[in-house]
Amino acid sequence: MTTPTWHERARDLQIDGRAFIDGERTWARGERQFDNHSPIDGRLLGAVARCDAADVDVAVAAARAAFDDGRWANFAPAKRKRILLKFADLMQQHAAELALLETLDMGKPIKYSQVVDVAGAANCIRWYGEAIDKVYGEIAPAPANSLALITREPVGVVGAIVPWNYPMLMASWKIAPALAAGNSVVLKPSEKSPLTALRLADLALQAGIPAGVFNVLPGYGNEAGSALALHMDVDCIAFTGSTRVGKQIMQMAGQSNLKRAWTELGGKSANIVCADCPDLDAAVAASVGSIFFNQGESCNAPSRLFVEESIRERFIEKALALVPGFAPGDPLDERTVMGAIVDDIQLNTVMGYIEQGKAAGAKLVAGGERVRLDTGGYYVAPTIFDQVSPDMTIAREEIFGPVLSVLGFTDVRDAVRQANASPYGLHAAVWTSDLSKAIQTSRALRAGTVHVNQYDNDDITVPFGGYKQSGNGRDKSLHAFDKYTELKTTWIQVGN
Repeated sequence: MTTPTWHERARDLQIDGRAFIDGERTWARGERQFDNHSPIDGRLLGAVARCDAADVDVAVAAARAAFDDGRWANFAPAKRKRILLKFADLMQQHAAELALLETLDMGKPIKYSQVVDVAGAANCIRWYGEAIDKVYGEIAPAPANSLALITREPVGVVGAIVPWNYPMLMASWKIAPALAAGNSVVLKPSEKSPLTALRLADLALQAGIPAGVFNVLPGYGNEAGSALALHMDVDCIAFTGSTRVGKQIMQMAGQSNLKRAWTELGGKSANIVCADCPDLDAAVAASVGSIFFNQGESCNAPSRLFVEESIRERFIEKALALVPGFAPGDPLDERTVMGAIVDDIQLNTVMGYIEQGKAAGAKLVAGGERVRLDTGGYYVAPTIFDQVSPDMTIAREEIFGPVLSVLGFTDVRDAVRQANASPYGLHAAVWTSDLSKAIQTSRALRAGTVHVNQYDNDDITVPFGGYKQSGNGRDKSLHAFDKYTELKTTWIQVGN
């Protein structure tokens, strides 16, 4: 028996676009729907529930009831752990289905949907499941007649709003620590990519997470998202997306019940390559691969490349030799490494920035045009601009597409100043053989993560988040528990 192709699997795939509230699939209370089209070729994937404030009310009420009666929070830590591990197992058992949904929904290559998104999301659920019985409280120094306890308690009902670029992975970064801590969750995925989040809710219930503990509401940001951020019975809102919307989320949190608001926002990450970098080929491969990975639709993409002038021409020559290997292809082909832009809106945004780069006088050395027009999908050729100046729009604003801006420098201190002259501070990198330079530069860069002689090789064990307008709080690592727990002090009198 031959293994069916991904196209054959796609034809046979059953897609359910209904919301998931209190353990059941349901259409929106207002009976509204929206059509979900695939960016790979424009095909209609199906109708999706268009949830709004009425659905948020129902989902939050279900989450609150589940939290208050302790059906999840009061489980022994070992039991919550077993359930989350089973949840991760089920994700891996349904890996092909989840990967296919992810690729069809947002256009990324099926190859990466499998090895990055599904594998990474399942690993995240598993990691936080394993952490449940390994996070301890504290005993503070106290007088002989007292006992001072510092314990973590779940914050309550968590609202999570996640973007379309890594739908399943970003969802796991929110729900895994929130559920591990004992909270109830209402998740709103992007309307551009709701399918894997909905399927995860089915698997969570199957794993043993009680009804009402994990709810998923597809819908638009100004309808379902704002209602969640403004809701008076949501204790915490965790958002990943644009800085513009992140600011609105913070305002809504303040306007309502002063709920804790955590944001992971935009980036314009600087990648500094010095002439003494230990391996120029490795630096080129990482610089090119990281900006074109996921079609450039990554908040931490190294979209500003600073190259020391003495190696600039050689660097560009080596980079251009790699570009053909990133030509967009069929996302359902295992050989494809760059897929489709998520939709026509984002496509027009990317093309608009490319035109701005040309008009500003940057030198277009690769790409710059739409490709695969005959497919009906949204594809942009990998694009590189040389001779970019710091004042150009393409060097200042987040493009969220496969566009690399190359800037030169002669003094690494000047490169750092330019790197820091940004409202963002998510990721950065420096390539050098000089250990002192590497340490001094990494300390000077105002970013939540600094890579040295590599890019984006970190894992779940370290925090992810940014400085400045790249957000507050951290995803990943044990530090994520800080967002979804309250610290309680209990001071006990034990004698006279």
